[in-house]
Amino acid sequence: MKTSLLTSELRETIPKLYATEMIKSEDKMIHAKLFTPWTNWTWYVIEFDGIDQCFGFVKGFDAEFGYFSLSELESIMGPYGLDIERDTYFQPCKVSELKA
Repeated sequence: MKTSLLTSELRETIPKLYATEMIKSEDKMIHAKLFTPWTNWTWYVIEFDGIDQCFGFVKGFDAEFGYFSLSELESIMGPYGLDIERDTYFQPCKVSELKA
């Protein structure tokens, strides 16, 4: 399954699932930022299984680490046909470097 939320370059560089589990949460690197342009939900990608599943930091009702599916995010349609997008200007950073 191929998704448009992650480029082929990102797919090759994001660590595989569980590859960063020995790294402290605040020191984990975020490789991509996905967001809803119509709400304040944001998904920060830390690990990727190479197919569909990601592990990352999610800011929504709460801020927490967890797993999410790219295909599920792609299936979400907001008002006026808006989709979840990838922030093309996002620069990789550690979780501790995220701005509040």
